[in-house]
Amino acid sequence: MDTKLKGDIAEQAAIVHALKRGWGVLKPVGDRLPYDLAFDVEGTLIKIQVKYAWFDEPSSNYVVDNRRTKTNRRFMLREVYKASDFDFALVYVETLDLFYVFPVDVFIGYGSEIHLVEAEKRQRKPRSAKYRDAWDFILEAAVCKENVVPLPIGFP
Repeated sequence: MDTKLKGDIAEQAAIVHALKRGWGVLKPVGDRLPYDLAFDVEGTLIKIQVKYAWFDEPSSNYVVDNRRTKTNRRFMLREVYKASDFDFALVYVETLDLFYVFPVDVFIGYGSEIHLVEAEKRQRKPRSAKYRDAWDFILEAAVCKENVVPLPIGFP
């Protein structure tokens, strides 16, 4: 499978998971924006970046690149995301049909790759463990955004 197909699979899985929670799903036209989807959670829009994790045999971990990749026929450019690009990154582990739900500041706080450890026998939990299937983070963020009252704009 090529990376575009893997990304499409991850996006569709994210849509199914969101719909099962009763959330609305919006998909931007084209792929020029730094986010892939928006979830309507109780009337609040949450911008979502979706990533597909691959299995790295030497480390026995699932791995995801946390940089933005822009490509055309001549070159590939990788850029770091900014905190304003999206609200959450959903990292899909297809073989387990599960998502890691990272707030944007956590996601961009890692180096260029995030290693997701799914091995049972470990002495301590990895940093990423608290984000495993943490869909409640999105719900909590929607409630927080909902309580922010925008200031009225004055017109002449």
